Amino acid sequence: MTAAVGKIISSKIVLDESYRPSDDEPFMNERQREYFRRKLLDWKEDILREARETIAALQSENENHPDLADRASSETDRAIELRARDRQRKLIAKIDSAMARIDDGTYGFCEETGEPISLRRLEARPIATLSLEAQERHERNERVYRDD
Repeated sequence: MTAAVGKIISSKIVLDESYRPSDDEPFMNERQREYFRRKLLDWKEDILREARETIAALQSENENHPDLADRASSETDRAIELRARDRQRKLIAKIDSAMARIDDGTYGFCEETGEPISLRRLEARPIATLSLEAQERHERNERVYRDD
């Protein structure tokens, strides 16, 4: 089945606005996959909208600051905004990757252990690829090697 077919099929799934995935239903059933697909798509659209607004603001902001302090402050603000947009660009790649995992059936399962990632973790971080335990282990190892 191609991704396009999967998307057509998933769009037929009706979710009530109040629906939230629950441990009382089979893990990563169609409703849960559709819920997370929509959550990811909404998040991506928010990021893209913010990026368009940033670009528009940067293009319209053609200020000529005679004061060096004002100019420096403005340049710093621009640099911070552009760094934030770059982080969000990377985030879009992670969102796209998560949606590909929904399509191929691996979404919601830890890349390290193959175990389900808790619904609470996926709700808080829908792009998560590691269970909480695996993520904590990964961060501990990072600290150990970084401190050497």
